[in-house]
Amino acid sequence: MNPDSSVLNGTVDIVNEGHLNGTAGDSSGTEEGKSFNMMPEVEMCQSVLPCHANHKGGLSAGQLLKWIDIIACLAAEKHAGLPCVTASIDDIQFEETVRVGQIINIKAKVNRAFNTSMEVGIRVVVQDVLTGVLKRVCVAYSTFVAKPVGTQKIRLKPVDCLTTAEDHLEYALASERRRLRLYNEDAFTKLMQDSHLLKANGKESSQISTERTRVQSIELVLPPHANHHGNTFGGQIMAWMENAATVAASRLYGTYPTLKSVDMFKFRGPSSVGDRLVFKAIVNNTFQKSLEVGVRVEAYDCEEWTQGKARHINSAFLIYNASSDKAHTQTFPSVKYTSKDGQRRYLAAIVRKRIRLARKHILSSKEEGPLSVPWDKSNQVYLSYNNVAALTVLAGKHGWEVNSSQPKIRVYMNEELDTLSVQVEMHVRVSSLQAFFLLSDLSLRPSWDRHYSSCEEVQVVNEDDKLYHITCPAVNKDKPRDFVVLMSRRQPCKEGDSYIVALRSVTVASVPPDPDYTRSEVLCAGFLISDASSATCKVSYYNQVTSGVLPYIAGNLAGWSKSMEETASSCIEFLENVTDQKICAF
Repeated sequence: MNPDSSVLNGTVDIVNEGHLNGTAGDSSGTEEGKSFNMMPEVEMCQSVLPCHANHKGGLSAGQLLKWIDIIACLAAEKHAGLPCVTASIDDIQFEETVRVGQIINIKAKVNRAFNTSMEVGIRVVVQDVLTGVLKRVCVAYSTFVAKPVGTQKIRLKPVDCLTTAEDHLEYALASERRRLRLYNEDAFTKLMQDSHLLKANGKESSQISTERTRVQSIELVLPPHANHHGNTFGGQIMAWMENAATVAASRLYGTYPTLKSVDMFKFRGPSSVGDRLVFKAIVNNTFQKSLEVGVRVEAYDCEEWTQGKARHINSAFLIYNASSDKAHTQTFPSVKYTSKDGQRRYLAAIVRKRIRLARKHILSSKEEGPLSVPWDKSNQVYLSYNNVAALTVLAGKHGWEVNSSQPKIRVYMNEELDTLSVQVEMHVRVSSLQAFFLLSDLSLRPSWDRHYSSCEEVQVVNEDDKLYHITCPAVNKDKPRDFVVLMSRRQPCKEGDSYIVALRSVTVASVPPDPDYTRSEVLCAGFLISDASSATCKVSYYNQVTSGVLPYIAGNLAGWSKSMEETASSCIEFLENVTDQKICAF
């Protein structure tokens, strides 16, 4: 699972021992060599040649994965001082296409060490030779395990060379990513137990069977495929897996889609020169603009090959998007399974997508600008209109996908241009008018929403617009948060329209930030309420997730909790059992 030393000469800065020891060239380079050897980063530069390219003239993802595994292994071994093997590689997000003739620069360093394992962070950028412009290609995180020598017990030294703010951030996030990986195993099991509640496989004749995408390919491991430990080079295995996955995806799409991300490459065991590796790939599920391909690798030595006894050595899940020339006009076709195993893979892909989405947004360090708009009488009409219009647009977006389902409650997610939105759909045995009046009185919300500690009316603008100051409890030992929001409500203009209760953050001079709270913001949230029958209604809650809202739903996104479903149940109970006096009071 580690690089072939014959590949490295002249491509990675740390392999020239003469330079590191200050013996190459002028002997006065000794201090420079020592200084370089203390640098935590390992760096590789490569010119992208035609032999590295795919049929479109872009850098092959398989070739990039080889380089990533080489550089990550060298960074791990530099820190450990011992041979290291790849345990897994995940969170690869491909952002930029690399063309023949451009320069690839790959940097890797150990972000944090955990006893016998360590996380290696890898950053890949591309440089255009003519313009000199640098663009980020991808960021990846790989977990390596140090191999003991004999009976020697291993305890890795901590990472102590933290010189920049980014170093400290990655050190902290490495612990969080490790925690998420461990949590995600339990979350996956829990969510799979509930997956029968999801809308599973349709039987329409227009759907394509996943069996149509099945690929099986074999490779014989030869000496050039081995690493410097004598096992099959992990980067080569990943490249073969990517090839099988791309073929499977293309069989569904009718052309070659674009590899967008890698959910996980997991290394379960080694293989050696002479082994036969069988790669099995199939599309597990499609999600409108993306699809997931699962790949399984089985190894056989000569005797196992004769007896048909396979060793499961690798698994991976790769995410593809529609090609850029089709992305704006086409989505992937729906698929159906035809077996029990196909159903398991179909539902597991839905669960992994949910966990992947949560991991991405929980770990995001993207900076947000101010979202609140100053409130005053001169712009109150505009802000009220914008508040209602924004919620209407959010509700009308395409691409909502169900994440969880139970009687009377469904949770949906929508991700568009890295913006995550949630929708909670509730079916309630009250009239839509009654639900409208109760939900538009935010002062009642603490009685059913445990995320609201208090909600005080700041100003009554008019009959349909009010300003509120909301306080929320602390999460993860942080300070409690508070929000100042504009609530705008609208009754239907004509039959068939929905009742609307819209919320967004505003800035009000009378409610300055409190040092005991973290002032947070809501960009777009609220309720759409529509008739289901004369005595029942459908209540849909929407929230365009911001950094201030995320801590309150993070556990739900990742599958650790059911806080949104529990809050929805509490809301339904409140609406169905409230007294008439409370309705009249509003």
